[in-house]
Amino acid sequence: MLEVRDLSKEFGGLKAIDGVTFEIRKNTITGLIGPNGAGKTTLFNTMAGVYAPTRGEILFKGEHIEGLPPYKIFHKGLVRTFQIPRPFPDMTVLENLMVVPAGQSGEHFWNNWFRPGKVREEERALRAKASEIAEFLNLSRVLHLQTKNLSGGQQKLVEIGRALMADPDMILLDEPGAGVNPSLLAEIIERIIELHARGITFLLIEHNMDMVMRLCDPILVMANGQLLMEGNANQVRTDPRVLDAYLGGEPEVEEAS
Repeated sequence: MLEVRDLSKEFGGLKAIDGVTFEIRKNTITGLIGPNGAGKTTLFNTMAGVYAPTRGEILFKGEHIEGLPPYKIFHKGLVRTFQIPRPFPDMTVLENLMVVPAGQSGEHFWNNWFRPGKVREEERALRAKASEIAEFLNLSRVLHLQTKNLSGGQQKLVEIGRALMADPDMILLDEPGAGVNPSLLAEIIERIIELHARGITFLLIEHNMDMVMRLCDPILVMANGQLLMEGNANQVRTDPRVLDAYLGGEPEVEEAS
């Protein structure tokens, strides 16, 4: 579903990503791990269109997407979430979900005058879809609360909900378990498993190794901007290169992990 070929991203003289190549197969949950400064977030940002690569190719469903702006990549079915959730804080959970789909008739003010029936019909359908997603994510009880009043874990679920409103083929999850209490973390894991069973492909960055080992196959390991290895949980656990990357060597400075 996703192919990354000889991808590099430089900031001045710093190579944050250095010749990374891998493939993500359809309907898999792939983990992306590595020590802080390995280049994981830069890789995500480059795949999602935040950065244009210095060199290399990114293909999604066979189509080149390197250098496209984020909204175009989003509309092609490759959607990302953020380590620190970014909801509209003064909008409710329902409103945060309903605002996602593009091309809504109500976005053009004249349709509210000349085609009010179509606008209402679309809003009813979107409201129903958002309510269904909220129920799936166990957010129904907070549906009408402003997102700034939610816990960090609930905001992570809203992030996933907003991704689902776009009917994605693949979701890039940036540390879905970070800062989440154990009960909500178990809920997030359960929802990822259910969505995977529905056919959604995942690539996730995560520092919680128990979560990665439980969910992910294969697992990609990065260090110093390069892909160190790819393997299953047992291979990653025992690979001396991975142990050295986490426990030895000098840390690399990068804008984010």
